[in-house]
Amino acid sequence: MSTTAHRVARLSELPADRALRVIVDGTPILLVRDGDTVRAYSPDCPHAGGPLEEGALCHGRIICPWHKGTFDVSTGNVLEPPALLPLDRYPVTLDGDDVLVSAEKIAAPAPAAHTSPPDATAQRKHYVVIGAGAAGAAACAALREFGFEGRITLIGDEAHAPYDRTSLSKFVPSFEMTPADVPPLLPPDWLHTHGIERIVAKVARLDVPAHTIHFEAGAGSSEQSIEPLKYDTALLATGSVPKVPDMPGCELGGVHVLRHLDDAAALIDALGDDASQTRVAILGSSFIGLEVASALRKHGVPVTVISRDKVPFAKQFGERAGQMFRALHESNGVKFYLDAKVASLEGEEGNVHTVMLAGGEAIAADVVLLGTGVAPATGFVEGLPLQKDGGVVVNAGMNAACGLYAAGDIAVFTLHENQEPVRIEHWRVAQQHARIAAQNMCGLRNRYADVPFFWTYHYGKNFEYLGHASEWDEIVVDGDFDHHQFIALYVCDGHVDAVFACEREALTARLSDAMRGGLSRADALAIIGAPEAAAS
Repeated sequence: MSTTAHRVARLSELPADRALRVIVDGTPILLVRDGDTVRAYSPDCPHAGGPLEEGALCHGRIICPWHKGTFDVSTGNVLEPPALLPLDRYPVTLDGDDVLVSAEKIAAPAPAAHTSPPDATAQRKHYVVIGAGAAGAAACAALREFGFEGRITLIGDEAHAPYDRTSLSKFVPSFEMTPADVPPLLPPDWLHTHGIERIVAKVARLDVPAHTIHFEAGAGSSEQSIEPLKYDTALLATGSVPKVPDMPGCELGGVHVLRHLDDAAALIDALGDDASQTRVAILGSSFIGLEVASALRKHGVPVTVISRDKVPFAKQFGERAGQMFRALHESNGVKFYLDAKVASLEGEEGNVHTVMLAGGEAIAADVVLLGTGVAPATGFVEGLPLQKDGGVVVNAGMNAACGLYAAGDIAVFTLHENQEPVRIEHWRVAQQHARIAAQNMCGLRNRYADVPFFWTYHYGKNFEYLGHASEWDEIVVDGDFDHHQFIALYVCDGHVDAVFACEREALTARLSDAMRGGLSRADALAIIGAPEAAAS
């Protein structure tokens, strides 16, 4: 590749609020202006390839439009997930007003060696990450990023390396992605290169006071018993387990949950060679349930959703938005039984064939997916008080006890001062928690001050949710719910606690930054360019 620097832009013409994509010797490169300085980076988010020039550039942060991954303008380093690794850098020079860029990457620093002579082993601190999902991967990456050079052990009960779990409900059931193609969260050799030990096993008992992990007998990948493991500090990031309703028939063949990669593979296998002839009933109108409904309908699978809710997602987004989701699904062929209770699952020869409602109605089903919620995976924790639902209370630095941090679905944390702690089951929140925990495990004293974010995908439309609102005084809408082009502000006491949007990705990137310091209704309307919008 040529190392020649090419004139690609003029400094005076570079915008200050967004990046610019250019091509240098056939290589796409992102130009970012920071005052009178210009920097050049790889232009696509390392997480899922989001085009960074379509996001936002504000307060020294490059924000991805798709999933709000955030990078430092001056270094390209990760500030917020879901990206876990920094942007590639390219050399830039200024010649007067001309910006010159070379297409040869600036070499990244080589990973530090994480081995010690035998006589130094006893002095090396040992950190353990329990849970090899989104939070576990984020924690391992951040521990090395922030300078921890000791021993790290990553424990998980799946043989797969940490992967993008969000694909399991969005893209695998639509056959757009095979289970084998679900992307990893880190490059294939990253854990090995950075000295991360892996244990594939199920934890039987975590003795918090003794800093000791006990494994189930024969739980290792080699089916050999694993000796108890001592640690100096641990991060508990075990996520959730699906709730299985207490009703007859859940043990039948053809009844599935969807949490792990193997669950997704089993669901696909159950659909058979002609999926369009396989009747699927989804119990519960959860995000996973309705994302799977959308994905299955894209492949022509007959889908029925049965839920106790009167309106899908009304608790999260309000009734008007919930009605929009119902209409979107019904227009794509999903049949709903809402405000309905399932009495039992009936089967023949060990396989499900009917969902019986409490009112006596029988719904034919060859496959049943239980989308009936999840519970914190903390049943093995000893010596630590847990919430009634199994949640782990943490402080603002994600610390749960001496030598123990917690992150993700299991963590009960304070989002807003003077409000009750919350437990938020969002994939990206788990990664945010893990980065804060890892930073503090490295000796920093950082507090969770990020904005929760998640996205849900239905029939090719990406719906984004920023912040967290359990109640609101009003919902201020700019745009049109029915045409799926809108921003809705959830306002309480004059402040925006949450934002729900579709096809407004550059604006939500900017709002995600603005909400970090608190955002008033008036300032939010100014950002989205709506002096006054309709309240509902």
